[in-house]
Amino acid sequence: MDDHKLLRYSRHILLEPFGLEAQARLDRASVLVVGAGGLGAAALLYLATAGVGRITVADGDVVDLTNLQRQVIHREATIGINKAQSAKAAMEQINSTIAIEVIAERLDQAMLDARVDQVDMVLDCSDNFATRHAINRACVRYQKMLVSGAAIRFDGQVTSFDFRQENAPCYACLFPDDANAEGERCAVMGVFAPLVGVIGTMQATMAILMLADVNDAPAGGKLHMFDARSLSWRMVRYQRDTTCAVCAANTNASATPFKKEIEHA
Repeated sequence: MDDHKLLRYSRHILLEPFGLEAQARLDRASVLVVGAGGLGAAALLYLATAGVGRITVADGDVVDLTNLQRQVIHREATIGINKAQSAKAAMEQINSTIAIEVIAERLDQAMLDARVDQVDMVLDCSDNFATRHAINRACVRYQKMLVSGAAIRFDGQVTSFDFRQENAPCYACLFPDDANAEGERCAVMGVFAPLVGVIGTMQATMAILMLADVNDAPAGGKLHMFDARSLSWRMVRYQRDTTCAVCAANTNASATPFKKEIEHA
């Protein structure tokens, strides 16, 4: 890292146990962020400021006036512009030392398979179950790290997966894939503006800790749920489902049956 980067990230480098090595790992890291809406807006800004070296942003939508209530990476001047392009412009103003790639379309399974294989981690900031399950399948297939978030009304949730670990649970263990399931949409149900910032920032926090390899606890097995009305968190512990249609093929004798336990923060 050159002197400019050493100064820029000095507040990270001063942290124990972060330091220079962890910051250098971020500098070498590559991340795919699927969705540049409410969750992606917050996550992308912090990934950029933290110095993640290569960030690919994928989103097929354009910025709409209704987005500006919560999607803080976009501006009135970018209404009508593709969200991934708008996000890239904002990120480049924050950090010109990182590489940002735009995919201005919705990723299908084939495109995800091709892209996920080329990165270290995926952040799922999408807004529908079909995309979440497609992302999960690709990450399981290529043994990539995944951070998944969701938010609607006043309620949000976030969890992480590390498929490099033996017997790691996957998203489908927690939320089995149902082709007929329809997710709640904020266009119909509404969403509290700061909520997506809280969850998106948590996604960035998990991602940075995992990429820098300074997280105290292994990723996976904890679903963190936030109620913005009561300002309260609770946590659901979960394990791999040995009958999971996505990751069961990798199950070995030490795998455990599916189980959930709820804890309150």
